[in-house]
Amino acid sequence: MPTETITIATDAGHELTGSLEMPTGLVRGAALFAHCFTCTKQSRAAVSVARALSREGIACLRFDFTGLGGSEGDFGRAGFATDVADLVAAAEDLLRRFAQPVLMVGHSLGGAAVLAAADDLGFDKVAAIATIGAPSDVPHVLARIEGDIDAIREQGEGPVTIGGRDFSLSREFIERVEATDLLEEVGKLRCPLLFLHSPTDDIVGIENASALFGAARHPKSFVSLEGADHLLLDHQSAEFAAGMIAAWAKRYLPLRDDWPLPEEGIVAKTGHGKFGTEVHTSNHSFVADEPRSYGGDDSGPTPYDLLNAALGTCTAMTMKMYADRKGWPLEGVTVEVTHERNHADRCDHAEAMAEGTKMQALNRRIAVHGDALDADQRRRIIEIADKCPVHRTLEGELHVHTESTD
Repeated sequence: MPTETITIATDAGHELTGSLEMPTGLVRGAALFAHCFTCTKQSRAAVSVARALSREGIACLRFDFTGLGGSEGDFGRAGFATDVADLVAAAEDLLRRFAQPVLMVGHSLGGAAVLAAADDLGFDKVAAIATIGAPSDVPHVLARIEGDIDAIREQGEGPVTIGGRDFSLSREFIERVEATDLLEEVGKLRCPLLFLHSPTDDIVGIENASALFGAARHPKSFVSLEGADHLLLDHQSAEFAAGMIAAWAKRYLPLRDDWPLPEEGIVAKTGHGKFGTEVHTSNHSFVADEPRSYGGDDSGPTPYDLLNAALGTCTAMTMKMYADRKGWPLEGVTVEVTHERNHADRCDHAEAMAEGTKMQALNRRIAVHGDALDADQRRRIIEIADKCPVHRTLEGELHVHTESTD
């Protein structure tokens, strides 16, 4: 998927850095991802969720909170309230660009932050909220800090270690964390909620998910991340969480009214990246692209893949329909189709072509499955492959007519 690097201006006067994962095709909505405590936008969960959402047509912004990763500011003086303000600033950027309510997703303390930010942002601007391993008690994070918290309260500042990294923490940071009543904030929410949590999370226990779920109003949902660790370091766990959020979110970010859904044929519209193109039929949508070796994002089949698929699928359907009509014991067929650009190099009828004409070919290999078929039945099923409608179209006299609709 195409990734844009963006900067977000904050009311505090510094800038945050973010990566916006854009769908290869058309955009059905936008999402904002808040990373875990002292993590960055490059965490496994952030990247997995953002890219899973973009595959579903949802642009997703993952960014670094104040003082972390590539963002400006002082993390040691920021605190939870600053994280919430950062989220509001980032969400406002997305709202200006995409002009529709935003999906909010947060991991660990980032999950608590998106829950708290929704009220500040305005419920009319939030499509839905999903959290992963979020604490129900924000001061819970102080237990993960190695340092003399009481001395910091007394002296105003002091050194600490968080997740193996050294920081200078301020009294303001601690006071802002302790001032948050998250369950009260959750009780005020008026948007769909999804809580994902591992029952074996040894950093933020499963009882936190129970408390959040109990405080929330409907519609609300819970997904158990069985076997996952708190940080979703395991690739499969991260992908599972990402896939569940993406599937759930589509309900709250419906297809836009201005998306093309033709009554016949297809409509292809340029998407994002170098070659990304969205294809719409009357009932389906999918993405076409080019491989990375051609400068594409490899997010969908190529145009020639689709051409090969048209012949292969029509061949398989025609053969099955014929066998079914005859009542023959066909168990299935396997059709392989490849495209050959310079067929004249290895054929014996190239001289019949007009000078300057490039001869191409589609090579089709077919396996007929069914031990109960006799030799004559197999022969007839193979012969009928040449009768498939797409085959006839490709080998017939085909004209392509183009007109401008500007």
